Amino acid sequence: MSGTVTPGPAPLHRAPGRLLWQQLLADLRRRLDADEFTHGFPGELALVEEYGVSRHTVRQAVKVLREEGLVVGSRGRPSRQAAPAEIVQRLGALYSLNESVRAMGLEQRSVVRALDVRADGVVAAHLGLEESTPLVHLERLRLAGRDPLALDRVWLPYELAAPLLQADFSTGALYERYAELCGVVLTGGEETIQPILPTPAEHRLLGGSPSTAAFAIRRLGTAKGRPVEWRRTLVRGDRFVLRADFAGRDGYQLDLLGSPDRRDPRR
Repeated sequence: MSGTVTPGPAPLHRAPGRLLWQQLLADLRRRLDADEFTHGFPGELALVEEYGVSRHTVRQAVKVLREEGLVVGSRGRPSRQAAPAEIVQRLGALYSLNESVRAMGLEQRSVVRALDVRADGVVAAHLGLEESTPLVHLERLRLAGRDPLALDRVWLPYELAAPLLQADFSTGALYERYAELCGVVLTGGEETIQPILPTPAEHRLLGGSPSTAAFAIRRLGTAKGRPVEWRRTLVRGDRFVLRADFAGRDGYQLDLLGSPDRRDPRR
């Protein structure tokens, strides 16, 4: 039975201004980003044969990948692709995704997709405002290291958040700037978290496997009881973990969708 065989990488040839191990490193990074090593990262001898380079060249490139945390291994053991770091968040706490990412030792950056003023009647209702009330809208693609982690959309009352229209959100946390520039400090709120499958457009932004689910998080943030933030965040399910502490039967309550009495789902 015949089949299509995917050709391996072509042998490397020295390019002006680039050392051979740097060329190898660049191609291995590309293949890691494309998830080509899901069945195992090649050993040194396999890479020597694939790329037509020396073992010393392979070792230099793989050493950098280990330092970057993209592959793991130790002396006498073969390298393997590192599992992506999980962002752990405890339930029942006001948290910042920016702080959660930094706590894992990863750089947190954002690609700002929108920062403008708009009206949205549904969101305004969530914030207890009239439908035509202007809102500051911020949409970001949040990155953990080099990888997309979340698609974040936030609406804030314009009368409170207008100074944020001039802020740079490529780095740093929204809550920090909300406090510094507007004097608004979040003190509480409520949120719902639901697993969903992203749309094709959302998946193109978030990356990961096409079958990977995501957490859809809806948050109403308050400052001393006043609604000051409505947020919808889509977080990759393979990178985000929710954790809860409990003690006894009444340690926490699960709210069931469709429950006749959502105050007490045990009924």
